[in-house]
Amino acid sequence: MIGKTPQSIVRRPIVLTEKGSDLREAFNKVIFEVARDANKIEVKKAIETLFSVTVLEVNTMNVRGRIRRMGRRYGKTQNWKKAIVTLKKGDKIDYFEAQ
Repeated sequence: MIGKTPQSIVRRPIVLTEKGSDLREAFNKVIFEVARDANKIEVKKAIETLFSVTVLEVNTMNVRGRIRRMGRRYGKTQNWKKAIVTLKKGDKIDYFEAQ
């Protein structure tokens, strides 16, 4: 993919999980689904550009898709990449506070 934009790297925030809310409150970390071919440096730059915050650390992991049943047959959801982003103390993303 030539010319990655911040919008193409950061897919969506993951906000409705218990682990995500605990990390956000205790350690100022937020979780995003990101493009599978994005690396930590690209994720850091994209988050800083989109949300005007300072990123201290990025941890990424590849999440394997689940096996799902569709009628008689079985299918598999897509694999995806998750990024846990640590923000500087005092910074926060307002998108998460609206809930």
